[in-house]
Parts: sequence; C-alpha cells; structure tokens
Amino acid sequence: MTSKSLKELIAAADERALAASGLACLDRCLPMLVDEMDVLRPLWSGIAAGEDGWAERLATARAALDSVRADEAAAPVRRMIGAAPSEWVTGPLAEWATACSALALEVHRDLDPSGGDEGPLVAGEQRRQIQILEILLATEGGAGLRRAMDLVTEGRRVLRAALSRRARAQS
Repeated sequence: MTSKSLKELIAAADERALAASGLACLDRCLPMLVDEMDVLRPLWSGIAAGEDGWAERLATARAALDSVRADEAAAPVRRMIGAAPSEWVTGPLAEWATACSALALEVHRDLDPSGGDEGPLVAGEQRRQIQILEILLATEGGAGLRRAMDLVTEGRRVLRAALSRRARAQS
C-alpha cells in the first residue's frame, strides 16, 4: 500500500482533522515559544467538541500566548497561532493547516544539523505530520486525538533536544 502525500492527506481531511493537524504542527513547535506546554490544551479539547466553542477556546489560547515574551525565532509560531481561523470551515482550516505544516517543516529544517530537506529532523517531522493525518482520517472521536497528541509529545521532545544541542553549540 502506498502512503499518500501530506498534500493529498490535507486535501482529504475534514474540519476536525484539519484543525488537529494545524494545531499539532504548532504544538510541536511550541518549545520555541514557551516552556509551559498546556497552553494549547483547551484547543485540543475543543477539537473533540468540533465547532462548538472553537472560537472561544482559540481566543483563550491566543491571549495566553500573547502574554509570553518570545525571541525573534519564535515569532512565526506565534503568528500562525494568531492566524488560526475562528470559523470551523474546511477552506480556511485547510489553508491554515497547510501553512502550519510548512512552518513546522521550516523550523525543523533550520534546526537540522545536516541541513536541507533530507535531514533527520525534517524527515521525522514530515513522518509525524503524515501519521497524524492518517490517524485522524481513520479514527473518529477522542481515540484518534489521543494518538495524535502522543505524536505531538514525541515531536516536542525531539525539538527540545534540537534546541538544547543548538544552545550548547553556540556556547
């Protein structure tokens, strides 16, 4: 069986999968912005509820992140969270999920010691993005979201390790 591309998976996704995919990409990049990882948790629970409460939970997450001081490297992550559509509509969510995917890949490319699109950080991030979308497309309800969040946690650990390596190298 041939795996679908990231682009094909995003095109096939519904609102729930798109919102979770975009949020997962940003959540994995969150170590660049803030040490407190629970700031996006209300959005995750909001995805399970669907359209009901999405806009309110999004506003709460934005307010929490706006109070965090961040360096220039984290600015794109903050902008993408700010760009999340308040409407629970496929078109805007697909555009946002695609942009979040690209940002996450760019962040990993910049931190990858071997550089370029073929490095292990980039390959791992792309693999996680595909796995999350495949899980969400195949699984309804909370089980799929829990499995996606497990992959997000793994991705955060990888990014934190890359950030730590980079900081040691710059010392």
